[in-house]
Amino acid sequence: MAYSPEIREAAKRLYLRHCTPQEIRLELDLPNTRVVYYWADKYNWRDLLREEEVDEAIARRIVTLADISDKTGNQIKELDMLIEKHVKLKKQRAQAEAAKIPQPKSEFNAPASSNGKNPNRKGRKKKNDVSHLTKDDFATWYDSLFEYQKTMHGNLHRRIRNILKSRQIGATYYFAGEAFENAVLTGDPQIFLSASRSQAEVFRSYIVAIAQEFFEIELTGNPIVLNTAHGEAELRFLSTNSKTAQSYHGHVYIDEYFWIGKFDELNKLASAMAAHKKWRKTYFSTPSTKAHPAYTFWTGDHWREGRPERENIEFPSFDELRDKGRLCPDKQWRFVVTLLDAEKGGCDLFDIDELRDEYNADEFNNLFMCIFVDDADSVFKFSDLEKCLVDCKTWQDHKPNEARPFGNREVWLGYDPSRTRDNATLVVVAPPEKQGERFRVLEKHYWRGLNFAHHVSEIQKIYSKYRVTYIGVDTTGIGAGVFDSLSTLYPREATAIHYSVNSKTRLVLKMVELIEGNRLHWDASHKDIAMSCLSITRTTTDTGGAITFKASRTNTTGHADVFFALSHAVINEPLNHAHKGKSSWAMQN
Repeated sequence: MAYSPEIREAAKRLYLRHCTPQEIRLELDLPNTRVVYYWADKYNWRDLLREEEVDEAIARRIVTLADISDKTGNQIKELDMLIEKHVKLKKQRAQAEAAKIPQPKSEFNAPASSNGKNPNRKGRKKKNDVSHLTKDDFATWYDSLFEYQKTMHGNLHRRIRNILKSRQIGATYYFAGEAFENAVLTGDPQIFLSASRSQAEVFRSYIVAIAQEFFEIELTGNPIVLNTAHGEAELRFLSTNSKTAQSYHGHVYIDEYFWIGKFDELNKLASAMAAHKKWRKTYFSTPSTKAHPAYTFWTGDHWREGRPERENIEFPSFDELRDKGRLCPDKQWRFVVTLLDAEKGGCDLFDIDELRDEYNADEFNNLFMCIFVDDADSVFKFSDLEKCLVDCKTWQDHKPNEARPFGNREVWLGYDPSRTRDNATLVVVAPPEKQGERFRVLEKHYWRGLNFAHHVSEIQKIYSKYRVTYIGVDTTGIGAGVFDSLSTLYPREATAIHYSVNSKTRLVLKMVELIEGNRLHWDASHKDIAMSCLSITRTTTDTGGAITFKASRTNTTGHADVFFALSHAVINEPLNHAHKGKSSWAMQN
């Protein structure tokens, strides 16, 4: 069977990313793995591979999977497994180092029994029994931490910790381990609050992995109830819309709080659960926008509000907060960890130069340097966008792990082609069927650096899962090649979108109509969608004769790709279609 150069090139790129031949076969829908081995041998792909240690390869794959915001069930399982392996390797390495140090023999290694019975004989094992663990048993886990994680651990005694962090530096992993350690050693309950249930479950996955790999203990249950030497300790994983959350108490961890709507209500909930002086509250998040209600909570302005005597009280500077954190006048311990701080603290999982090349300056600063976005010039306001953030677990008609996730209901697709340096993006959107329903983003896919033939093959996979009735394709660049193929395969659904001042305006106004009218929802874990919307600003054409919209987007820097992909899908509904609301924006001739 003859294969196109595009398929072979796609296979090569996957091979150089250390994908297995079986993974390449499944990804490209090849009949067997022999052809992958054949190409690797014929074209000397093996010579192009960079040798790497096992733990380095695992760490690279963890970063790749962790960066996927819309994970499949198999990807979550793979991430859990890799985290377990990564932790196990660190434990084995630490044990090997410890084994080099001679240990004194003790005459009490095998104590005799006074009643003639074997003292080591085990009775019925308790579920989640951690009563034998001591502080010394956690030394190996602690030694595996990066310096900034150890700084967080060193301030565990603070009643309120408030941490602003870079993306993907292991904060959730660390706090999962910290909470597990504290529950084991004190018997105190631990509560984890996230924007959605799926985000909260990430805490549970990390705790299960840490217990298994560092202590060879298999934890079960949800909530997890630990049998400690101090009694039972409950670990609960809740979303912010949980109706029973306020009935619990304990140490509270609030994850990505700058991406949770109605922060004032959330803060009251967290305070109620940790009202007693013995309970701690830990807030940590990547920054969103200065318009978020939590911004004044971070800056201390909320503490100053209504109290003139506090107006001139200064808080530590941004750089001071990066220097191992500070206890602030409002008795919160604040700490900032940028990507550069993480690298300085031992985190070598990133190629910073590559990230700077991949993201424009504003996006890099927001995602990795803890700089807040000012949405004053944006077409969209964060107060409107936060209404779009929901917990997709409440969508009972969407079952992502099934062969037909949405049954026979129709979906619309939006495709935004890749430029030299950004992602090609595809979104799967469920249009409303009845009055009052919202558009919903069911899936989101990014493809980078692959030929358009591979994009077409990926889109065909979406067609095999859903009943697609429309796909809007930007015909710019390689989008034209994608559209040519799709128009042949799916002539009824494929619609070309040719960019002009008028067409771009219509796309943006449609998104304005949906977002301001609260007619578009996506899972709260997709923070990139909100940031993409915030990058859209109003401007004039080069001639100054017409109003148009722009994003920080060029041929060499990608931005707002998911926004445009979404607009390509939802534009299938005409402007102001069956919608009584009035937009703050209007078409101008």
